[in-house]
Amino acid sequence: MSVEQLNAEFAISGQLEFIQGKGGLPFIAIDNGAACALISIYGGQVLRFKPAGTADDLLFLSDKAHYVQGQAIKGGVPICWPWFGDDPENRGRAAHGFARNRMWRVIATEGSDEGVTKVTLGFSDSEDTRKIWPHSFDLRLEISVGQSLGLSLVTRNMGDQPLVITQALHTYFSVTDINRVFITGLDGVGYLDKVDDFNQKQQCGDLSISGEVDRIYTDVPAVLAINDVARPRAVQIESSGNKTSVVWNPWRDKTANMADLDDEAYQHFVCVETANAADDRIEIAAGESYQLTAYYRVAE
Repeated sequence: MSVEQLNAEFAISGQLEFIQGKGGLPFIAIDNGAACALISIYGGQVLRFKPAGTADDLLFLSDKAHYVQGQAIKGGVPICWPWFGDDPENRGRAAHGFARNRMWRVIATEGSDEGVTKVTLGFSDSEDTRKIWPHSFDLRLEISVGQSLGLSLVTRNMGDQPLVITQALHTYFSVTDINRVFITGLDGVGYLDKVDDFNQKQQCGDLSISGEVDRIYTDVPAVLAINDVARPRAVQIESSGNKTSVVWNPWRDKTANMADLDDEAYQHFVCVETANAADDRIEIAAGESYQLTAYYRVAE
């Protein structure tokens, strides 16, 4: 559908409109008094979110992000699905699956007098996806924009056999200075350290970042927080449907080799991802569904 057709069917006066974004991709712009947000229909990806009364966006979006079909947009909340990380079958398929670099569709929009705007996006199997992953599915992303940002990713198995997925809301959080950030809620939690050949380790105290970090934390609590001392700001992450969370910052050398990141970008984001990763694989029976949910808010 064109932007004009989308506006005719789904726009909400004074709250939500469809615009042509970078690369000609269709975006959803929300400004409802409680928050501003920007969503790309391509990838089903929230790009920006700023609650009213706050000075800065909660999300990091790279100045050098690619807005080209077939490539992922660097920043915001990419959807890793139906697998997280490398191809689980070692067949040479792209890391993090294919949902983040396909066009989704708009299913519904809804406004309210309470300052919450809801958007439902959908993505289903096609001849193209079945060549990559031979399963029938219906994927829904329910986004709520208010003083908090809510994301609910629902996978329905439309086939007649069970399917197994791993997945993540690969959220890039904006920070002022990575050297002055600490993450709370992970003390005592075990993790797989990808930087150290996936060795099993245990977090001691709050997590500070002073080099490359790529960790899958297991059996995580429902609430984590990113404390940005330089801003100052604390962002609370409340999740359900997951046992794992991923913390990632590529640091200096890897960032310098990424075409879609400025060389110094690593200093200004940290990814804390609500995930079903590693052994937290989800089996969905035929006709059944599974829901992964996260809420992001500035802590009081």
